[in-house]
Amino acid sequence: MAEPSWQELLRLRLAERNSAESAFAPIIEQYRRLAQQTKLLKERNATLLRAVGSVKGNPSTVGSSDDNNPVRAAYLASLETQISSLRDELANLYKTQGQNAQRLLSMNETLREKEELSRIDSENLRKLRDEVAALRRKVDQHAELMAEKDRTVQSLSDEISTSLLELGQIEERNQILAKDNAKLLQRWLDAKQVEANRMNEANEFYENMRSRHETVLSWREGSTNEPPHTPNLATSPDSSRPTSGSGKGSGGQDLQAATTRNGHQSPIQQAVDLTPNG
Repeated sequence: MAEPSWQELLRLRLAERNSAESAFAPIIEQYRRLAQQTKLLKERNATLLRAVGSVKGNPSTVGSSDDNNPVRAAYLASLETQISSLRDELANLYKTQGQNAQRLLSMNETLREKEELSRIDSENLRKLRDEVAALRRKVDQHAELMAEKDRTVQSLSDEISTSLLELGQIEERNQILAKDNAKLLQRWLDAKQVEANRMNEANEFYENMRSRHETVLSWREGSTNEPPHTPNLATSPDSSRPTSGSGKGSGGQDLQAATTRNGHQSPIQQAVDLTPNG
């Protein structure tokens, strides 16, 4: 859980203050040591000066033994004090060295941990780079696939447009053919109606001619059975009918004339010669 903003700001300010205060710590320590050494030297000089003054005030002590020489005693005391301070400083140095060694060990441990973390991060980075490369290859493949699909869709669209155009042309042609077929069918029906009318007229004409032929035959048979000098035959209303023919009274000629009248064939022959198209 993240800390509040004011706590984070306070922590940053304290860290800045500590870094600012500890920036001159080594210089302050050096000045402290110099001040301590200066104090010791001043004390030794003051001791030596007092010993020299006592020697000047009592000249008889100059030739005495070394044990009773105040200058020597002051110098030895100064040296002992200096040795004591050096020992303290050496102890501090040993202590500092131990602390530095401990810090070095901790820093080595931290460095080892950091190196391990760095190795893990490097391994993770290598894996991530491999994944990124694989994803980029997949993206490129997908892009190529989408481009291929776009080309396929465009081709299919063109084919569909062409097919629709051809379908429209075929439908228009079918409509034209349907209209032509309807016209041809109507013409064929009209032609068949005309042929049927002609057949009816021919049949009617044939029936009429056949009835006339039968009338003529019956008349001829009736005329052969009567006496030759029958006065009613010359004055018969039907006597003028055979004389209006060819003069021979042949029924076969009347039938032939009936079959060739007006340049048309007989209904029987016409029925034989008819084709499915009229």
